[in-house]
Parts: sequence; structure tokens; C-alpha cells
Amino acid sequence: MLVVGAVYRGGTCFDGLLSTRVRRDGRNATERLIAMLRHSKFLPQLRYAILDGIALAGFNVVDIRALHEQSGLGVMVVMRRSPDMRAIRRALGRLPGFERRWRLIQAAGPIHALAGIHCQLAGMDLEEARALLELTCTRSKLPEPLRAAHLIGGGLVRGQSGRRA
Repeated sequence: MLVVGAVYRGGTCFDGLLSTRVRRDGRNATERLIAMLRHSKFLPQLRYAILDGIALAGFNVVDIRALHEQSGLGVMVVMRRSPDMRAIRRALGRLPGFERRWRLIQAAGPIHALAGIHCQLAGMDLEEARALLELTCTRSKLPEPLRAAHLIGGGLVRGQSGRRA
């Protein structure tokens, strides 16, 4: 499944695009994101990685601590609403590798309500996260790089971008 990342300076200057592929409900999201970032010509200018949820392509759970440690970037996982952890645990229980996936979700740390969204952090504190959101949330509650990545990804996968980004 296609994963798209938009490279921005702040919330206003689009500098580039990154992409990779991960397996649906697989276990390769962390390694694929690390490889995408490490091999990017943009890495020297990057300071943060902002993810839309802790899992990509269904339940391909990202180890945000490893992503931070191996990329050198602060990592923010953004969620529009506080997740229903019991429902997530039930859904994960139907997949192979349940224990590992659930440990990664728990190891991501507390979920913070911040600036109208919810987030988990690795390699940054709440003040830094607040400043990042203030800088990048220029058109909506979502950081502009994440909003742009949604629009671009939707256009590439479905032939046109969706309404909700």
C-alpha cells in the first residue's frame, strides 16, 4: 500500500514529496519509513516526522521510538479523536503477531490532547509539540504536511483527492 509524505518548511512552503510502500496489516511500516527517510535527499533539512495514526495500511503498526532513534527526527502521531483502545485491541487480536503490535501501541506512550487533536510523541516534549502544531496547522486542525500528504495520496490511489483532509 502506498504511503506518501509531504516535506514542508513550517506550514506554508511545500518542498518535496516522499513515498514508500508497506504491506496491508503487515509488520514492515517502521523499517520502510526509516529507509524512506534515511535515503531521502531531504533528510538534512528534516526535524520532524508527523504520522496520521500509529498504524499504516490497516494495522501495520509503527514503532515510533525506533523511528525517532534511527532517523534522528522527533515523531508525532496525530489522531483526530482519542482512540478506543479496547476496540483496537480486539481488532488486533484477529491478526498474527498480536502481542508485538499491541506492545508497540502501548510503548508509544500516553495520548495527549493538544490543540484540538490527540497525539503521541517520541523525541519531543509537549512544548515542542505545541510549537510544531502552531507552526504547521495553517488551514485546519491537522498539520499542513499531513493534510497535503492525504490529498496527494488520495489523488494517486483513487485518481482524485478526497473531501476530508
